[in-house]
Amino acid sequence: MSVDHSPPATGAPAAGSPASGAPESPDPTDPVGAVDHLSPEVWARAGRLLVRKALAEFAHERLLVPEPDGEGWYTVRADSGAEYRFTARLMALDHWRIDADSIVRRSPEGRVTELDALELVLDLRGTLGLSEEVLPVYLEEITSTLASSAFRMVKGQPAAAELARSDFQAVEAGMTEGHPCFVANNGRLGLDAAEYRAYAPEAGRPVRLVWVAARRSHTTFSHSADTDPETFLRSELGPELLRAFHERLTGLGLEPADYHLVPVHPWQWWNRIAVTFAADVARRDLVCLGHGPDEYQAQQSIRTFFNTSHPERHYVKTALSVLNMGFLRGLSAEYMEATPAINDWLADLVEGDERLRRTGVGVLRERAAVGYRTSHYARAAPRRSPYRKMIAGLWRESPVSRLEPGERLATMASLLHTDARGASFAEALIAESGLRPGEWLRRYLDAYLVPLLHSFYAHDLVFMPHGENVILVLREGVPQRVLMKDIAEEIAVMNPEVDLPDDVERIRAEVPEDMRLLSLFTDVFDCFLRFLNGILADRGVLAEDDFWRTVAACAADYQASVPHLAERFERYDLFTDRFALSCLNRLQLRDNEQMVDLDDPAGALQLVGTLENPIAAYRPAAV
Repeated sequence: MSVDHSPPATGAPAAGSPASGAPESPDPTDPVGAVDHLSPEVWARAGRLLVRKALAEFAHERLLVPEPDGEGWYTVRADSGAEYRFTARLMALDHWRIDADSIVRRSPEGRVTELDALELVLDLRGTLGLSEEVLPVYLEEITSTLASSAFRMVKGQPAAAELARSDFQAVEAGMTEGHPCFVANNGRLGLDAAEYRAYAPEAGRPVRLVWVAARRSHTTFSHSADTDPETFLRSELGPELLRAFHERLTGLGLEPADYHLVPVHPWQWWNRIAVTFAADVARRDLVCLGHGPDEYQAQQSIRTFFNTSHPERHYVKTALSVLNMGFLRGLSAEYMEATPAINDWLADLVEGDERLRRTGVGVLRERAAVGYRTSHYARAAPRRSPYRKMIAGLWRESPVSRLEPGERLATMASLLHTDARGASFAEALIAESGLRPGEWLRRYLDAYLVPLLHSFYAHDLVFMPHGENVILVLREGVPQRVLMKDIAEEIAVMNPEVDLPDDVERIRAEVPEDMRLLSLFTDVFDCFLRFLNGILADRGVLAEDDFWRTVAACAADYQASVPHLAERFERYDLFTDRFALSCLNRLQLRDNEQMVDLDDPAGALQLVGTLENPIAAYRPAAV
């Protein structure tokens, strides 16, 4: 259904919102305009960059073994008989920094051919272990990822130095890369061409959410202990909108007190709720109330929205039943029920720990959640089925109210951003700060790494601290502290004996002793710092040895500050010589619709050999 269902924007965008500078959306009925970003030249460039990433990450995960082929040159021999030759620099953590412009493909007959990311996947289908069921879907995800890259290129991106000085939402929309590890990281299968331009984060378009009233007998609304539901909704929606919604219900002969309000992604209304739940709509168990007036902007996670009309109001996270990076991005009504209680528990833990308070780390609490359970699908579908994750939402605190004068916000993912000329966002922040690169890095690590270390060692608590889940608070380019988000679905307590409230119990995870540190080694070292090190070293900003020496010094100084945890440091040795390589692309290549069993995430890991720990050489001397 290639129709832009967003209503005409009303009023001017909020000051500083990138929506005010975004290109005009094409006529949604114009099939030519929908693909005007797809040209041979742009597609070729996007493809070359994705081939570089695929070769680098598949080699990192040891799906490929590049063979040395002259000084600085390597060759990959594909199943099909084709060969890929390129120059590369092999860095710590088996990180391949490949020169995109050096890559040459030779066909099985020995002819030089154009690079094609789709052809690369077909060349390597056996090596990648792609089944007949997964392969065509994976090719579609690769195609969608390429189309997204082409759109960004044609749209035009600011220089890294300019983006680094921009406001929070301009940075969010200005990113040119999604998850740094996943090759097919922008699948978004389900969005049509016009919907992509309306809802993709990089489009930066204003979106007005659809609101649905859901009968309370089928709905659960939960909230934080310090949140009054009526006051909360009035502050989020405003009294006029609430009154209008109530009048819509009473006009249908319905009692507003019998319903909860559910925020709905426009795509989800048109493609799922109005169709899949037509029976519920007909029974008036679900009542569409129309669009709200506030304008929102999609975040990097695509189904979460920032309120640009009223930035102090909460983020809204919605169900969105599109396939993206290994999952259909629904929201479980069952999961939503315990979300505020989990956030309250974590906020209390952070507030009660003096060492965490000193880091300044903050938790953006998910303060209210709502989920609808329909009787038919609940009886027909298993607990993890996408049919049980189509109508739910939550409200997460905005970071705007946490700022002090002179501070600004940026998603941590921005530190891995490089512009069309290769200039680095992180390098621009370092230049703005006036600090030496090593000093800037240490300030960043004190804000980001230390809270993660202390959470693990003092509380057996781990996060999913990738770039999109962490917001940096910056002052003159210097990280002051971090704000953690996406809490309820992304944290785990790995201690079977710690006392947890009944409604928080679900975050307890059974993880074997020898795998617990992987939460830090994989999520922090391998999936983020590996890339930041590569960018800074490539740009000549900070030598690789100096980078990891700084990481080691940060960890050692933290350990020295909490001597009462010495037994824990010995038990879980952060300076161990090697650690297991956990492979993310292997998960997606195996099953790109449900790549992890959320009931047993540790059991789903794909572990292949080990990596040398880049901080092992800097182990602090025993006291």
